[in-house]
Amino acid sequence: MKDVIDMTDPHTKVMTLEQAVDARLKLAAAGRKLAVTNGCFDLLHRGHAEYLMQARALADRLFVLINSDESVRALKGPTRPVNLEADRAFLLACLEFVDGVVVFRSSRCDSELSALKPDVYVKGGDYTIDSLDPAERAALLDAKSEICFIPFVPGYSTTGPLKKAASKGA
Repeated sequence: MKDVIDMTDPHTKVMTLEQAVDARLKLAAAGRKLAVTNGCFDLLHRGHAEYLMQARALADRLFVLINSDESVRALKGPTRPVNLEADRAFLLACLEFVDGVVVFRSSRCDSELSALKPDVYVKGGDYTIDSLDPAERAALLDAKSEICFIPFVPGYSTTGPLKKAASKGA
């Protein structure tokens, strides 16, 4: 059976929401499960890779929703993001276990989750069902998505390298 997503070209894995919804419908029609996660993914590191690999293992395909530059600034402050959204999206799309990347413009991705209706939603271990954004949680519950929390890889974070660089005057 021909795959519904071209997983060989990172350029085709960076999608609009409309393209992602179309791909999601094809996956569902083929009886395949979709996992979705979201975040800033500002400085890609091993912890991210381990997390995304584990997320992909929960379904047939993994889509990553990333915050736009404007929403990263709103969430993290005026010095962020370090890497621009197009670069962050491309780097994620280069990972073989990431099947699609969508940039979202608001601070929350409830609209995208409502449109994609993932079979599985994955979030880092610092979250619980109660600490998920209420609108995002409602979208996931409406879609009957399974919600999974994956523990962080100890010693890996975005904040650590940024603090280290700042202390060295980099």
